[in-house]
Amino acid sequence: MDAANGGPGDLEDIAAEHETAMSETGPGVTGNGAGLETAGNGSESEVAAGGAGAGVVAGGAGPGAAGSGAGLEAGLEAAGDGSGAGLRVSDRERDAVVQRVQTAFAEGRLDDTEFDERMRAALTARTRGDLDVLLTDLPAETATPAPTPATAGRGPGRLAIALKSSVRRGGRWRVPERYTTVVYKGTGWLDLRAAELSGPVTTFVAVAYKSRVTILVPPGVRVEMTGFGVTQGADEEDPGYRLPTDAPVIHVRGVAYKGTVEITTRPPERPALHR
Repeated sequence: MDAANGGPGDLEDIAAEHETAMSETGPGVTGNGAGLETAGNGSESEVAAGGAGAGVVAGGAGPGAAGSGAGLEAGLEAAGDGSGAGLRVSDRERDAVVQRVQTAFAEGRLDDTEFDERMRAALTARTRGDLDVLLTDLPAETATPAPTPATAGRGPGRLAIALKSSVRRGGRWRVPERYTTVVYKGTGWLDLRAAELSGPVTTFVAVAYKSRVTILVPPGVRVEMTGFGVTQGADEEDPGYRLPTDAPVIHVRGVAYKGTVEITTRPPERPALHR
C-alpha cells in the first residue's frame, strides 16, 4: 500500500519521525509519546507506549527525584532518632544540669577538675545531647525532699576571725546573705562550689591584714567586687559563656593591707607527689 491508504509505509515514516524527534529532544521529553497514540492503530500505540515509558523512567527516576530523597533522608538524620538530642536548650535546662553537677560534687562523685569541666560544659551547651552526656555516669535525679519547718535557734554563722591562723569553709555549708571574715597574718579559704546560698544576692566582707583570703565560687555565678586589694583571676574576666539573667550574685567588699582578697572559680593546682 501507499502512504495515502494508511499502509505500512505510512507507519514506517511515522516511526522514523518519532525516533528522530526523541533523539533530538533527549530522553527527558515525554510529550511526543502521547501525540503518537492519536494516530490510530496498534503499531503506533506500541511506539507511543515505548516513548512514554522512556519518558516516565527518565522523568520519575531521574537525578531530581534522587536528590529530593537524599535531602529528606539527611533531614531525618539531622532531626535525630526521636530522643530530641539535637534540640536547642534553654537557660532553665542548663541551670537544672548545673544543679545536678553541683550535687554530685558535694556528694564526692566528682573531683575538682571534673566538676570545673562539667560546669563549664553545661553553661556552654547548645543541644540536649550536649547536656545528656554530662549526666550519663551520674545517678538519676531523685525527688527533692520537702523542706523541713524552720526551728528556733542560731542561723548560719555570719562572722569568722583568724589571728595568725586560718579560716576555712567548704563542702556543704549554709551561707548567710551577709558574711564577714577578718584574717590577721593568716589565710582564709571560703569554698562556695557546694555551698547553699541563702538568697539570690550574697555579700562577703573580707579583711586581710598581711594575709590572703581566697573566695572560690562555682562557674555560672555573677561576681561583683569593690574595695581595696581585691583581685579576680585572669580566666574569670571572659569565662566563655553567657550568664543567665537570674544567676546568683556574689558581691565581695574587700580590704587588704599587704595582702590579697582573691575571687576565682578554679582551685590552685596541687603539686605532684614525689616518690
